[in-house]
Amino acid sequence: MIPHAKASRLHRKLSCAFFFASALLLAISFGPFSQAQTYTALHSFTGGSDGGQPTAGLSMDQRGNFYGTASQGGQTQGQCGSLGCGTVFKLTRNASGWTFAVLYSFSGPDGSSPQARVVFGPDGALYGTTNDGGAYGYGAVFRLSPPPHVCARVSCPWTETVLYSFHAGDDGQYPGYGDLTFDQAGNVYGTTSAGGDYGLGVVYELSPSSGGWTENILHGFAGNSTDGAVPAAGVVFDSAGNLYGTTLLGGGSDNAGTIYKLTPSASGWSESILHSFTVASGCAEPSGGLLFDSLGNLYGTTLGQPATYELSPSNGGWTFRVLYRFSAATGSFAGMTMDAAGNLYGTLALAEQEVFRLTPSDGQWTLTGFDGGLGSFPHGSVILDAGGNLYTTASEGDGDGVVFEITP
Repeated sequence: MIPHAKASRLHRKLSCAFFFASALLLAISFGPFSQAQTYTALHSFTGGSDGGQPTAGLSMDQRGNFYGTASQGGQTQGQCGSLGCGTVFKLTRNASGWTFAVLYSFSGPDGSSPQARVVFGPDGALYGTTNDGGAYGYGAVFRLSPPPHVCARVSCPWTETVLYSFHAGDDGQYPGYGDLTFDQAGNVYGTTSAGGDYGLGVVYELSPSSGGWTENILHGFAGNSTDGAVPAAGVVFDSAGNLYGTTLLGGGSDNAGTIYKLTPSASGWSESILHSFTVASGCAEPSGGLLFDSLGNLYGTTLGQPATYELSPSNGGWTFRVLYRFSAATGSFAGMTMDAAGNLYGTLALAEQEVFRLTPSDGQWTLTGFDGGLGSFPHGSVILDAGGNLYTTASEGDGDGVVFEITP
C-alpha cells in the first residue's frame, strides 16, 4: 500500500511529471508526423481579468459556442493574490469571428484554480470543479446558472452556487482534472485525487437534498495490489448504469495504475479492477479519462509511459491492447475524442502544441500529428465541430495560454 503520510503530496504528481518532462523537450522533434494545417487563435489569455493558463478542454453548446475554464487570473483576486483564482469563460460565434466573455471570476471561498472542464447539466447550467478553494481550501463543486432573462450585453455574468466544499477527510480533496458526469436523475458524479479513508482519492456522488446537496462516497482507493490510487480523471457510465474510470497509480506490483469498474447494488457500489498497467507493456500511469465506442470498447491515454490503448469486452472478461506508443516525454493528461469514422483525437501535454489523430486500418492505427501553433503544453481534450475542425486549449504560450482551432 502507498503510505498514508505521502497522500497529501500525490495530487501534485501530474504537475511534477509535467515540469520534469518539459525539460526534455528541446531534444525532441515531432516534425516527421506533422501535417500542414491552418491554426487560428480564438483567444489569447493575458493572465489578467480574462484569466490565464487554461488547463482543461472546452464544451460546446448547440449553437457552436464554447465554454471553458482558466486556472488563474480573473477580476477578483480574493484569497489568491496577484495570480487570481481563475475564471469560467465563453466564446461566442459571430459573423466576423469570435467574441470572448468572462462568465465568472472565482475569489477563493467560492473555489479557486479550476482545472477541469465545465460541462452542461440536465438543467442547462454549467457544472465544474475547482482544485483548490471552497469553504475549507481543498476544492469545490460548483454550478453556474445563466441569467434568468435574455441579456443584450456581450458580457452577462452567470450566478455561481457552490454545491459542495471538500473537507480533506474521508470525503476527498483536490478534484483536479476530472470531468463531472450525471445520471438520469440529475445526480453528479466525480473523483478526487486525494482524501478518502486511505488518503488516495475517492469516487463520489452528489445528490440534491432539501435545497442543498449531499455527498455519498462510492469508493475510497486503497492503493494496494488489488486497488488503484490517485484517480486523475472522472468517471463514465455504461448503458447498464455502471461507472468506469482510471487511477494514475496502484494496482499490482508495478504501481502503474488501473482501469476500474463500479457496479451499483442495493447495498452500495462494488469495485472490480478490469486492468492493472505494467511497466513491461510500455503503457503506464493512465491520467486521462475513458471513452466508450458504440461496441462497448474503452479507449484511453497514459502519461508515465505515453501511449493510447483499447480495452475490449471478451467472453465475460476484458482484453487490453496498446494502440500506439509515443516518445518518452510526450504524455497525455486528457482523454480522447472519437469522430463518426472511428478516428481518435487527443493532445500530448508534454509536447509543443501537439494534437494527434489516430486512424484505424486493418487492425492497425496510423498517427497524424498537428503542430505549429503559438501556444504550448495542451492539457485538455479535443472537440470537433460538424465541419471536422479541432478545438482545444494550450496552458502556455501566445500570452498566458490560448484557445485555438485547427483546420486539417
